Amino acid sequence: MAYLRNETEKIEIDYPVDKIWAEIPEVVKILEWTIEEKDDVAHELKVKTKGGFMAYGSIMNIEVTSGDENTTCMSITAETPVTTITSIIDFGRTKDRMGQFIEILAKQMEQKKK
Repeated sequence: MAYLRNETEKIEIDYPVDKIWAEIPEVVKILEWTIEEKDDVAHELKVKTKGGFMAYGSIMNIEVTSGDENTTCMSITAETPVTTITSIIDFGRTKDRMGQFIEILAKQMEQKKK
């Protein structure tokens, strides 16, 4: 039997929303993931991650909103299909993929700052 494992992360970033939004496709490219849907007006994105050995890829929905002129609020919701068997192997991968995305985004933003 298959079901979805869901994770949600909300973070606040000290960069303007336009700079974060412009960098997200680069992060997806670095991670070798795929952008499934992109709404530039609403700043919403649907990304498909790579799967692994006995693990399915995740679908990440990323929403970026402006906190103020120099702060961005980002909401990431990820879901990964798992089965009874793969749920043991896949434990924590959804959260790890979200962490990878946030880490690479932070590194990219620091590089752009220099």
